[in-house]
Amino acid sequence: MRTLLIANRGEIALRVMRTARRLGWACVAIHTDLDADAPHVRAADRAVRVSSYLDIDAVVAAARESGAGFVHPGYGFLSERAPFARALAEAGITLVGPTGDVMDAMGRKDAAREVALAAGVPVVPSWSLDDDPATYAYPVLVKAAAGGGGKGMRVVRSAEDYAESFAAARREALSSFGDDTILVEKYVESGRHVEVQVMGDSHGTVLHFFERDCSTQRRHQKVLEEAPAPTIDEDQRAAITASAVALAQQCGYTGAGTVEFLLDNATGEFYFLEMNTRLQVEHPVTEEVVRVRTGAASERVDLVELQLRVATGEALGIDQSQIRLEGHAIEARVYAEDSFHGFLPQAGRTSIVRWASSLGGPAGAHIRVDHALEPGQEVSTSYDPMLGKVIAWGADREVARTTLVGALDDTAILGITTNTGFLRTLAASDEFRDATIDTAWLDRHEVPEPDGSMALVLAAWTEVLLDTMPGSRHGGSGPWRSDGWRMGGEPAADTVVLGDAHVVVDRHRGQVSHAGATHDVRLVSAEDHTVHLLVDGVAEHAVLDVQRDVVDVVHRGQRWVWVRPDPFADHAAAAGDGTLLAPMPGTVLAVNVSEGQSVAEGETLGVMEAMKMELALKAPFAGTVTAVGAATGDLVKLGAALFVVEASDV
Repeated sequence: MRTLLIANRGEIALRVMRTARRLGWACVAIHTDLDADAPHVRAADRAVRVSSYLDIDAVVAAARESGAGFVHPGYGFLSERAPFARALAEAGITLVGPTGDVMDAMGRKDAAREVALAAGVPVVPSWSLDDDPATYAYPVLVKAAAGGGGKGMRVVRSAEDYAESFAAARREALSSFGDDTILVEKYVESGRHVEVQVMGDSHGTVLHFFERDCSTQRRHQKVLEEAPAPTIDEDQRAAITASAVALAQQCGYTGAGTVEFLLDNATGEFYFLEMNTRLQVEHPVTEEVVRVRTGAASERVDLVELQLRVATGEALGIDQSQIRLEGHAIEARVYAEDSFHGFLPQAGRTSIVRWASSLGGPAGAHIRVDHALEPGQEVSTSYDPMLGKVIAWGADREVARTTLVGALDDTAILGITTNTGFLRTLAASDEFRDATIDTAWLDRHEVPEPDGSMALVLAAWTEVLLDTMPGSRHGGSGPWRSDGWRMGGEPAADTVVLGDAHVVVDRHRGQVSHAGATHDVRLVSAEDHTVHLLVDGVAEHAVLDVQRDVVDVVHRGQRWVWVRPDPFADHAAAAGDGTLLAPMPGTVLAVNVSEGQSVAEGETLGVMEAMKMELALKAPFAGTVTAVGAATGDLVKLGAALFVVEASDV
């Protein structure tokens, strides 16, 4: 039996294990102390502790200790680190991926650009760092040469802004990748991100598995991905996929890789951006739409299976004519972040976790969820904030899109705030429906925050329902036991206070009133923390966690939390407008001011980081700094007072 060590964590570790197990391989997990009881650890045949997922020596030692002959790096962490590939090779262990030399050639954007030119692949116009920034044709994009994922990237629109943006990108690149090399390229104002999935074997074959469109992104971080690309024609598809194959052949590529292109909407031209020398986060959309014909039958492609077969020296065993497209797939990345309040990373412990399933979906549609999130799980800022991925397949794009909207409606994560409601609103928008969103659309437009009135109706009705049951909060042990609850009791009328809202519920008449609106409500079912109502004839449902002091509700993916005021508690004055609190738990990267210093409105007082995202803390008005509550390098909690500014006399 072959043994595979997965040098990663979370959903990708579980996804690799699923295929490896199906092929009869034994699976070894690695973990830090923080992940000692994580789902990927419990799922493995064996687990080995490491000090860090980024510690090359520790991971290679874990592979040796466990007897693993192969290592799958997943994505992130060490997946594109040439020193890791070489260390494994020296230890006689096979990396499921390309060689260190290929990683060096393609993993860096500057070196990959030279390979693309040699292969005859068009590249984005660029400038040398030795050139005078005043001579650049703005806007330009400054970006890290050593990485991706939107880290170390800044759009610069004038020579005056160049120095500050360059310094910020360089600092972020060094923090994220250990390399502060920066490129300066033309910034395409309206473009689409189209990438091609390639696979090469050690026998000289390179195939493509068609393309994905990842244009729906924010600050270069992908949000929704789909396959195939909805806006290109067959000639463009042929040209882009051929360019990707030529590039991979030029560098002698083996294993799974992705060649990324930028399609300029203004000209129809496409440019090579970079190559990711690993499996991509969005690989499921390719697996859902690509079929491989073998004889009379055809099956969905399993990219991890192909990776493992290539790693063992097998030939791909198929040719390009056997690979075809069927249907459409869209993926939504679920993150621990507050999308409607600055996209700030979130941390905490989950209470209830519900992922969508294909049950009850449109005929012929399919839902896939890749995740590693459970009830009661601690979500920390130590790792990437992605919690899982919801993927919908349909016979055409519109079926896939509406299926995804329904799947996000059925996704409920309570205890921490996620971007699920944002994803649901975005996927349901006219702009996404019409495929008019380009790579900068989310940087120019705000997605409207969902209206919480329907969540209030569902929560208030549930409150009254629960108060009529044995064991309610008026007596007994409470209605929300670990085994859930069921509907029962006689209808009652009541006024429910949720935060600042007063909602009148008349179960006898079947009505709920709030903010001048009255809704006709009929209970359909209530069980296991989920309530289904007909509200004015429309089916609505929510997942709720009702406690004595707080009500936590998810409706259409969006989380709403209402705290009940405690009449016996002391009420301290809220921090004034001049107090800057930590908007997230994280690390203070810089403190730029000291007590007694005069500052201008908007001046950056300090910078903090969580999940490798930087946030500048700026003075709310001109004044004097009267307190500095942290130093560079400090770990601070959410809500910690970092700076106090006293306004200048007017």
